[in-house]
Amino acid sequence: MEQWKKNLIVLWFGQFLVMAGMTMVIPFLSLYLQFDLGLTDKHEIGIWAGVIFAGNFVTSFIFQPIWGKLADRYGRKMMLLRSGFGMAIVMALMGFATNPWHLLLLRMLNGTISGFNPASVALISATTPKNRMGFAMGTIQSGGIAGTILGPFMGGLLADTIGFRPIFYLTGALLFAASLLALFVVKEPFDRVKAAARIQASVIEGFRRLSRIPELTSLFAVTFLIQFAMMSPMTLMPLYVQELHGTTANLAFFAGFVGSVTGLSNLIASPLLGRLSDRVGAERVLGVALIGAALAFIPQAFAGTVWQLLLARFVLGIFLGGLIPAVNALIRKYTPDGMESRAYSFNSSTLGLGNMVGPITGGALSGWIGIQGLFIVSAVMLLVNAAWVWQSLLRKRPINIKGRAGE
Repeated sequence: MEQWKKNLIVLWFGQFLVMAGMTMVIPFLSLYLQFDLGLTDKHEIGIWAGVIFAGNFVTSFIFQPIWGKLADRYGRKMMLLRSGFGMAIVMALMGFATNPWHLLLLRMLNGTISGFNPASVALISATTPKNRMGFAMGTIQSGGIAGTILGPFMGGLLADTIGFRPIFYLTGALLFAASLLALFVVKEPFDRVKAAARIQASVIEGFRRLSRIPELTSLFAVTFLIQFAMMSPMTLMPLYVQELHGTTANLAFFAGFVGSVTGLSNLIASPLLGRLSDRVGAERVLGVALIGAALAFIPQAFAGTVWQLLLARFVLGIFLGGLIPAVNALIRKYTPDGMESRAYSFNSSTLGLGNMVGPITGGALSGWIGIQGLFIVSAVMLLVNAAWVWQSLLRKRPINIKGRAGE
């Protein structure tokens, strides 16, 4: 088997375990705070659960660019192993928490040392043949999506069978095993001498240099808006499902189904659309997927039944399956040599920013426009972004971006 395929298989499982570990706590976090950490007031539990869950994303947003800079200097595999083994230890320590502050600080530490996903994507982009880039990006994306979908399900199942604390120990052990597998199987042809010879810009200067490339700024905007559009109505979705369903019978099942159906279609479509982008070009797939995703938000605002909402969100997931792989492939294409990891880290930060800003903005706007209005806002924003992408990527540009490496 070719080495790039070995890398892809191992890092697919790594992505799956990292995202499953991040989302596995969702079903039982409030219960863990109540039964194991001694909180009794429901309002207090709700506040702590929200802060603890968000703490990981806050520190991750801040530190991702720093790890990206170090990855360009010392290699993506080193940063991948640093993050994998570090998160394995921190995850296991969460099982020893005795009060909410311990859990919050550990979640923030976990976000600080995270970076497995952008390092994986950067390593795959550096080792995969150009004519298979779309397929590889779609496949690696499907690993993260699968972990995001199955993580809460596995967390809820394990909480009922082995209890809360052992889940953290098990997740830490699985992350350690995935990192160990990456240590021995994954290989990266990284030239440290050549990397050391390059002038290493600061994080701020690196951001300024990359932000001068219009193609990259439009791609970062795509990543932010995808997450913003997905997360802004998410906290209100169970109430919307209840409104459409009209009864409490099987309400939890339908709410969970609506939440996961987009991920399921995304999981199926990502490798297929990634392979298509290898044939027709990632720019074209990105443009069509952006317009399709924008249009798929509109029928969600006018759904009359839960099944209509489910169908619209399934279609949305198909188009989302073409967005992230295309974005990752194009970031590699337009990033100057030697700054690939930094570009992927900035992209990961914009994703985290969407995760933070989306629910806050959605909750604030819902009082005026309702969840239906949020769907329309998301559609409009994605259509505007599609026009931006057309202007910066799909029109013929006279300058080769790789020629800007010395800027």
